[in-house]
Amino acid sequence: MKHNLKVDLNGLELKNPITVASGTYGFGREYAEYMDLNILSAISVKGLTLEPRKGNEGKRIAETPMGMINSVGLQNPGVYEFIRQEIPFLRQYDLKIIANINGNTIDEYCEIARILDQADVDSIELNISCPNVKNGGLAFGTNPKVVKEVVSKVRKATSKHLIVKLSPNVTDIKEIARIVEEQGANCISMINTVTGMAIDIHSRRPVLKRGSGGLSGPAIKPIAIKLIHDVYQTVKIPILGMGGIMSGGDAVEFMLAGASAIAIGTGNFVNPTLPKMALEGVTQYLEDYAYESTQHLVGDLR
Repeated sequence: MKHNLKVDLNGLELKNPITVASGTYGFGREYAEYMDLNILSAISVKGLTLEPRKGNEGKRIAETPMGMINSVGLQNPGVYEFIRQEIPFLRQYDLKIIANINGNTIDEYCEIARILDQADVDSIELNISCPNVKNGGLAFGTNPKVVKEVVSKVRKATSKHLIVKLSPNVTDIKEIARIVEEQGANCISMINTVTGMAIDIHSRRPVLKRGSGGLSGPAIKPIAIKLIHDVYQTVKIPILGMGGIMSGGDAVEFMLAGASAIAIGTGNFVNPTLPKMALEGVTQYLEDYAYESTQHLVGDLR
């Protein structure tokens, strides 16, 4: 039986439902040594800022049971260097380029979006989990009024396909998702990391230099599944699901919860060929349960 693996994320056509999450795959160069990147339908690149950033000093990644905590600090070469160096490299492969953008202010988000509007990228992923420097450091994505303003203004700044990445660290993610949809996003990606902390009992200090960070990996999978299911029942735009996917079975679970496609993140550090294995697992599931296409899986809870 021939299965249709194609996915339409409301204007972003993917050849299969397997993508990789921002911040876990760099710009693909390192992973190309382990796996044919043509297997991927899309890569969400390392989070981009207007200017180059060195990231946070000191220890910025800590392993935890069933996951990891990171406080890397958006180390990246800046949007102009990305356009010059990384887009030509990625265009060697049959995959879509999703540019993840991060700003200290709404004006900065809009400027990056305008720059990328003229660049050869297929989609912009707006990361609203960044700290808003004009609002005391609270993440843009935690205040509904700020969410409305930033998504609305970025939407006006670019004609590109727009994905908005949601933080789970909010009171009501459904309210945030509704606002994002109303302001013109094509798609939602979720979930971003959950706030966490680890302590060295011998030094009695936080393991990470910055204290806390973002928890990712299998530990957050049940949270991601629940929130994706909630948002799937709330909005009509598609969801790109992520949060602890380690197998083809996990990918299927996310799709049954309501994700049209999935992104593998922390799992890439454990197994660089995981996207290939996940695609094989999803394809086998379609065969085993007589699904004609991946889209028939989406939200198909009994």
